[in-house]
Order: sequence, then C-alpha cells, then structure tokens
Amino acid sequence: MKNNRRNFLKLAGMAGAGLVVNTGQAHHSGSYERKKEQTFNMHAYAAPKLETVRVGLIGVGSRGSGTVQRLAAIEGVEIKALCDIIPGNVQASIESIKAYRHKPDAYTGGEEEWKKVCDRKDIDLIYIATPWDLHAPIAICAMKHDKHVYTELPVATTLEECWEVIETSEQTRKHCFMGCGSCHDGMSAVVLNMARDGFFGDLIHGEGHYIHDRVSGYEDRWVRDKNGWYGYRPWRLKENIDRNGTLYPQHGLGPVAQLMDLNYGDQMDNMVSISSNDFSMGPKMKELASKDSYFEPYVGLKFRGNMNTTIIRTRRGRTIMLQHDISSPRPGERFKMISGTKGVYMAGPSRLATGEEWMEKEEFDALVKKYTPQLSQNFKEKLAQAGGQRGNRSYEQVTASDWRLIDCLHNGLPLEMDVYDAALWSCITPLSEWSVAREGMTIKVPDFTRGAWKTNSRNMDIALQKGGTTKLVKLA
Repeated sequence: MKNNRRNFLKLAGMAGAGLVVNTGQAHHSGSYERKKEQTFNMHAYAAPKLETVRVGLIGVGSRGSGTVQRLAAIEGVEIKALCDIIPGNVQASIESIKAYRHKPDAYTGGEEEWKKVCDRKDIDLIYIATPWDLHAPIAICAMKHDKHVYTELPVATTLEECWEVIETSEQTRKHCFMGCGSCHDGMSAVVLNMARDGFFGDLIHGEGHYIHDRVSGYEDRWVRDKNGWYGYRPWRLKENIDRNGTLYPQHGLGPVAQLMDLNYGDQMDNMVSISSNDFSMGPKMKELASKDSYFEPYVGLKFRGNMNTTIIRTRRGRTIMLQHDISSPRPGERFKMISGTKGVYMAGPSRLATGEEWMEKEEFDALVKKYTPQLSQNFKEKLAQAGGQRGNRSYEQVTASDWRLIDCLHNGLPLEMDVYDAALWSCITPLSEWSVAREGMTIKVPDFTRGAWKTNSRNMDIALQKGGTTKLVKLA
C-alpha cells in the first residue's frame, strides 16, 4: 500500500521514461522445486478447537468490507480489529457491523499498521484482502505470530512466495486458507458429489475460466474518488502492465482441482500457456486519457493480452483448460465443464449429458435434487434459521465457504481447502507468465506436497460427516 504502488504512475518522469514493473515469474529461470522433505503435512491437520474465533481483518476496502459483514454474521466469531490504509474504509466497516454488537479496534493511516494486528495476542485468525503483493508477506507474518490465515485470492504472486507460505504453515502448524467460494456453492458442490458417486465415470477433462469484463462495461469503474481511487483500483490496473498470463485462475480452477482430487490422489504435471494480443486495455487508456489527464501516463504501456489459454496435464493423464479474459465484452464464466467416460457437465446454462443429447430439464432437476450434498443443505437451513441473506452486494453475503471455515475451526477439524491447494492454485499465474514469455513452452508444475499427494486423504467433507454445528446470527 505504499504511495508509489497506489499512485505509481504519477511519479515524475515515468510517463516518458521506460517503466519497470515487477512481472512476477515471467522471466524467472531458477528452480521451481524444493528438494528437501516435507516438515509436517498440513493436509488433514486438525488444529485445537476454538470456541470463539477472534478475527483481525486487514484490507477492508471493497471486497474486504463485504467480508467484515460476512464473518460478523457467523455465530462464535468476534471481530477484534480492522485495518486499512484509508481511515474511511475502517470507519465504514465498523458502522456496518454495529447490529452484530462487534466493537473492533481500528488500525489505519500507516503503511505498516497491519503488523500491529498480526502482533496482537487476542486474535486467532487474520483475514487478508489487500493488493495481491501483500498477501504472502502478511500471511507469513501472521502465521509466525501464532495466527491462522484466511486470504483472498491469490495466496502468493511468485513461486518463491508459494514455497515460503507452505513452509511457514508447516513449521508453525497454522492453517493458511485461501477463500474460493466457487468451490462450495451452487452447482460446483452438486457436480463434485456426482463425480464422487461415479456419475461421470473416470474423469478425463475439465475447464474453468475467469472471464469477467472489467474494462469495456461499467464506466463507473474508472471514475476516481477523492483519494484518487476508482472502481478498477490503481493497484489492480498495475497488475495488468508488462504481465501476460492467466492472472486470476483460482475461481475456475478450484472446482476442477477438487473434482480431480489434485493434491490428494492426483497432481499437476506440466502446462503450457499462450495469450492473444491486447485489443482493449491500450485503447481504453487512450479513451480515458482524453477525458482525464490522470490516465495519460498509462497510454502506450504494454498490457496483457485479452485472452489467455492455459492447458495443464495431470500425473494421471487428465487435462485442464483455463482461460482468463477481463477486457472483452462477453458474459462471465468460471467453472465451465467436467467430462468423463460416462458423462459430462457443462455450465452456462447448466446441462448434463450421458450421451450425445443433453438431458431434459425434468431429469436434470431431479439429479440436482438427488446430488445436492449435505453440506449445501445444512448451510441453506442455517441461512433460513437466521432469516436469510443480508447485504446488497454478492461479496457481502455469507458463503458456505466462510461458514465451513469457521465451523472447522470451532470443531477442531481439518480445513476443506488447505495451504497446498492455495499454493497450487496460485502458482499457475507465474508459471503461465513464464510459458507465454517463451511462446508456449511447456513447464513443469511443482509438487508442493512433496509426494504426499499419493497418500493424502480426500479433502472436502461435502457429506458433512463431522461438524456442521455452527449457526448464523439471527438479527431482529
């Protein structure tokens, strides 16, 4: 959150000089494997029970502001601290949870206030919703200060950070959970249950995308507020400069990874990645600069291509296709498809087939009802008991992923998505940059479990054999 990161293009001379931007691993040729043995296997690790989960939240701007409300809506959670570099964000979040009777302390104004939150002795879980480059440093610091971690996507931006997050988690025996609500909610959970019952047969191929137009539509994304911030956020725009790859793959990849039991039964082996040219970001900067001089230094910079396509092969010979496009005018897509020897599921709209024809609606609906897992049913019941969802925006509404994380911590259960999932799903970004920079060259995907995937038990207790006792707060 330093000034030169939040407002880096305003620095004198940058408009006309060569601009150097951190490009993650795009040109990194060093080792991507760590040869030493696993310190401790955090997979299936159950930390001691926490009757009350005391939370400190770092980064309570747009998405973080919603998470404050989501966590406050879960019983047995106590919001102890809120931290953001902008004072107004902290104050707005405090106001938003008054009805839940939380009275958090405020940390704001300084670039390193988050360290004070990590240092507190009365916090069990640190939640991170800062710009991406701070996720790993804060997560590592929090675990070293005896805190579990819940981070927004991604957990890290480089391979070195992925390994450091894992090794810190193993050494401290503190959980590092990367939130990915698309894994627990809706059809993802239904399809996972079907796959585990053998409906699709042996899985062959899966597809997951992050296609979400954040450039051509919604002009209010580019209207700056009094702090010089706008809907797209300067730090996120910076992430698209001099970088080319799949920059945000987790929402599409997560459900496919769980369907294929990656990290527990199968593992990624190698991958290739290619990108189109940029047809949108550059022209958008010219358009904005014609109306607002703030954007003039962005004109002429090299932006990532509109569409990136990444293909992954697993150790068991399955394939995964990921696509990333946030600047083309088209409907959004995340988890897209899973195909096996007996059937296929396709999203957008949701369809099932066991042959050459898609099922009729009545048959499809009956299968969805049959395969909606106990975890989903339990969460739906908890929502109804609490009076339904609250919050106007999607990220203000508590998810099954949020609820189950707290439920596992309450009951001393292993997490449904562990630190190895976080690292594996995050490392695809720097690896894709490496491959794109080398015209689609194949690159090996590191095994963050160091071979433990061969014997690790399956994650995601969608049958809810344990836990499920945590309630949501009922407001008058």
